[in-house]
Amino acid sequence: MAPKHSHFASVDEMVARLQPGYPVYCLRPHELERTARAYLDQFPGRVLYAVKCNPHIEVLKAFYRAGIRHFDTASLAEIALIRENFPHADCYFMHPVKARSAILSAHEVFSVDHYVIDHEAELEKLVDVTGGGDGQVCLVRLVTPQYDALFKLSEKFGTDAAGAVDLLRKVEKAGFQPGLAFHVGSQCRSPQAFRDAIALVGEVLVESGVPIHYLDVGGGFPVPYVDDEPEPLDAYIAAIREGVQAIKLRGDCVLMCEPGRGMVASGMSLVVQVQLRKEGAVYINDGVYHSLSETLTAGVKLPMRLIRPNRAIARETQPFSVYGPTCDCTDVLPYKVDLPADIREGDWIEVGQAGAYSNSMTTQFNGFFPETYVSVDDPPLLPETVRVAAAEGAA
Repeated sequence: MAPKHSHFASVDEMVARLQPGYPVYCLRPHELERTARAYLDQFPGRVLYAVKCNPHIEVLKAFYRAGIRHFDTASLAEIALIRENFPHADCYFMHPVKARSAILSAHEVFSVDHYVIDHEAELEKLVDVTGGGDGQVCLVRLVTPQYDALFKLSEKFGTDAAGAVDLLRKVEKAGFQPGLAFHVGSQCRSPQAFRDAIALVGEVLVESGVPIHYLDVGGGFPVPYVDDEPEPLDAYIAAIREGVQAIKLRGDCVLMCEPGRGMVASGMSLVVQVQLRKEGAVYINDGVYHSLSETLTAGVKLPMRLIRPNRAIARETQPFSVYGPTCDCTDVLPYKVDLPADIREGDWIEVGQAGAYSNSMTTQFNGFFPETYVSVDDPPLLPETVRVAAAEGAA
């Protein structure tokens, strides 16, 4: 197996040299730094990277090099990961439901002072464990109107406007710096979702009479997949700017966002090997129990290309069912993928846009678990329509 973090000029060079019979994650540090800078340059506030999306240390290092100093951490393990590797970075405990023991360790061991709640009982936990006050921040998570998104996170977390009004007042009374937070949903395809969510924030502020110190607009920034081409980042940033300008915030209110998918998806691809072809089906060494779980849970269609070093590849394509390596019959992509008609055992497939919710979602089911990482210099593998548009724009 290849040493972890070997470097290659391109994915094709890696395949030619290693001939890997195991899945390989191909990190693109230059792309990760580019996307991080895009958020830092465009977002009118503080940018937090959502660690859960891809917690690999080389991903985190690339973002830190680019200037990311704030991290959305949803567990004690993620807090420890950031604090131990980036002692000068800030952690925000952004999970609305936390064990008392986790709050205690976050507060006393790792000096975390930003928390999110969506229920009075969670506020009581924070007060009991931390005592409140002392410059600590407590943000109330608000349920927002639903738009087209892969995951509607307000179905699990958040309180309605009336509940937010009540909680904000209690947060302020408990001595915390009060704030509001929301999440429009992962891979949100409508900038209007942010405008409407911020308008709701404005209504809560007027009703509560509490001037908030922080407003967290969450994540949800989308990326292009096959048959899924959302508007670019600047459309979402414009919507956020417009929304914020239309409500009354205190002058020193800190505006924050928590990109995950939008920052990391294009910064990593996955190389898998074909282990068997059966007529209209191919069997590969990664699948829905591992790096490709979002193809099943969210219907994400990832761009793919065949790699066969120094050998011709048929131009004709046909749809194939793609099966993963486990013995479970559900280990299959929920849609067929167009691949070269002459695909065969021993070929490799590069899967693009695999930086988000891939390695962070893997299991060790059936004894399979991808664990090899390399870095490469070539551009990211994007959906064909996006590549064509980029090439035309550069011409």
